[in-house]
Amino acid sequence: MPTPLSRRPLFCRPLPRPASGRAAWTAFLVAAALTWGSGASAAGWSAARCGREPQAPSVDGSSVAHYNASIDRVAAYEKAARAYSACVNQQASADQTAISNDARARMSAINAAASTVQRRIAGNFNALSAELHSAGQKLGAKP
Repeated sequence: MPTPLSRRPLFCRPLPRPASGRAAWTAFLVAAALTWGSGASAAGWSAARCGREPQAPSVDGSSVAHYNASIDRVAAYEKAARAYSACVNQQASADQTAISNDARARMSAINAAASTVQRRIAGNFNALSAELHSAGQKLGAKP
């Protein structure tokens, strides 16, 4: 037999208890990402080559004709949004690859310079060790 609570409409049912611990933190991060967006504009990046982002249409359910027109607008938006999203992903990937290649080249130059310094210092120590050994032998030091 159904309880009175289960017979209530969904919007009248009590909300589930909030999650705790890691699940709550994950839910917060997901909600924050969805609420605040990707942050790309805050970082100064945009997909300039993709044109303007398509705007989501409004749905008008005041009549069958308006509803049908809304379905057509939503379908057109879906097509445009998918194309825009694909373009953004392609441009983001290309920009990330360029940044990665630039960083790799810069790091290579830094590594080469650091290796040169390390080899020079190692050479200095080898030369100093040889000079100390030679000088010590001249002075009669025992190995």
